Amino acid sequence: MTPLPPGAIDADLHPMVPSLAALAPHLPPLWRDQIAARGLEGFETHSYPPRAPKTVRADWRPADGAPPAATLAQLRDQVLDPWGLARGIVTPLYGVQLLFSEDMAAAFTAALNDWTRTEFLDKDPRLAGSIILPMFNPEHAVAEIERLAPDSRFVQAMVLVMGETPLGRRHNWPVFEALARHRLPLAIHAGSAWRNPTTSLGWTSWYAEDYAANQQGFQSTLASLITEGAFQKVPGLRVVLLESGVTWLPAFLWRLAKTWKGVRFEVPWLDRSPIEIVREHVRLSLTPFDAPPDAAVVQRVMEHLGSEELLLWSSDWPHWQFDGPPALPPGIGPALARKICVENALSAYERLALEVTP
Repeated sequence: MTPLPPGAIDADLHPMVPSLAALAPHLPPLWRDQIAARGLEGFETHSYPPRAPKTVRADWRPADGAPPAATLAQLRDQVLDPWGLARGIVTPLYGVQLLFSEDMAAAFTAALNDWTRTEFLDKDPRLAGSIILPMFNPEHAVAEIERLAPDSRFVQAMVLVMGETPLGRRHNWPVFEALARHRLPLAIHAGSAWRNPTTSLGWTSWYAEDYAANQQGFQSTLASLITEGAFQKVPGLRVVLLESGVTWLPAFLWRLAKTWKGVRFEVPWLDRSPIEIVREHVRLSLTPFDAPPDAAVVQRVMEHLGSEELLLWSSDWPHWQFDGPPALPPGIGPALARKICVENALSAYERLALEVTP
């Protein structure tokens, strides 16, 4: 395994909201009162089952039963300091997307973003943040971008890969235009808004099925963005796929490009191959890396990707993606390691190189 180079940037850190009460100080009085009025005090929701082994690595769970991955001290002790990371992008995964009221969802999403700013960005200059977007109302999503974009510590905006409608649909284009205007990439993370089944065949029975189905969601979402013409409409749109895996992309793009050649009269706005579009506009986090730990296989995957610019290093803290110190897959030499861990992130996230503006 290849160790991390100096100055490594972690593109996917997931602090966990300890309880709904943690968001209350960041809510307007109306919605703060609704926590009690609606009996939400005991309602907790996470994108991962909190006690599942995969959700939090065993040695990162507090022995006293306290909430894991919920504080800056835990993030510092488990990742930032021992691994010598230069920067890290925090993206909390909390169930604000489960609220059917658009106004309530917007309020709780804003509270989640303010919690991130207060508890993490304000307390450690190494940290940058993701603007979680209330995507069920594009006007609310644009308003949240405009509210937080002046704070350069927010370096991207985040949605879950499986939403209410395909992401590339025209009603979302104002969101993409706002992101491009502020030079913010759109991060698309594994997870579902639970408006539709997580597979095309219906609802799954088990968590293992649900987690594996996310790859289908990434394929469908990427196809939607490409075929709807989102990148032609908004040339400045940049997309980062988080926790999507990597090895599915070459075969998927080959099939999509082959089909496009046969039916491109249907989408005349696509003036070039989907492969070229993805290599220019899309990046992927490295963890979880879904290939065998074999140097020859890893080199073959890189050849199939056809670009050294696509991958960003990530730990996916605190999820159980590896045990032990961080490392890159075998077969990645020092020069490529620096590109993946440092240079690609600085290119994808322009704000990481800016002077921080609280």
